[in-house]
Amino acid sequence: MSRTSRVNVIAVGASLGGLAAVQTLLRGLPAHLGSSLVVVQHRRADPDSRLLWLLGRVGVLPISEPDDKTPLEPDHVYLAPSDYHLLVEGSGSLALSIDAPVRFARPSIDVLFESVADACGPNAIGVMLTSSNDDGVDGARAIKRAGGRIVVQDPATAESPIGPRAALANVAVDRVAPLEEIAAALVELCGGGTSKVARA
Repeated sequence: MSRTSRVNVIAVGASLGGLAAVQTLLRGLPAHLGSSLVVVQHRRADPDSRLLWLLGRVGVLPISEPDDKTPLEPDHVYLAPSDYHLLVEGSGSLALSIDAPVRFARPSIDVLFESVADACGPNAIGVMLTSSNDDGVDGARAIKRAGGRIVVQDPATAESPIGPRAALANVAVDRVAPLEEIAAALVELCGGGTSKVARA
């Protein structure tokens, strides 16, 4: 994966309240963002979950639950499957893992963020949305150490502010924004996007 100044991967982590938060984020993103969006939402080990369907009904970016070794494509959203950690590899593909839960979660935000730090370095953005614990804080620090950037939802706009507050207390974040403004912040950090035609 290229380590130029261009951002390649936006990694998004959410827990309690994440469905509505991720839906809001996806509605605001353009069709040509220029980066891959990889999402971990804490969820139960339920292969029949409707989460993918619910997220796929909003926004203009295509979304899927990847298989192991799925190549990353720009302008596509990848949702961590139920009961699997999702990782980004340096080859530009995704990996699934059934390693032990981290902070009682599989998929884990930390696991995703740490893999993105390793694979993408300065070409990564980590996004911490509403969350009921501090999963993601260690990974956010890893992204910062690798030269990437961190965007955190304003805790005042989070259904559960615990995760965003933990990130703000422990990481030198680059941007704090209300939920409704995070998509615009990401477009700016990615160098601009075009053709936003959001679906209700």
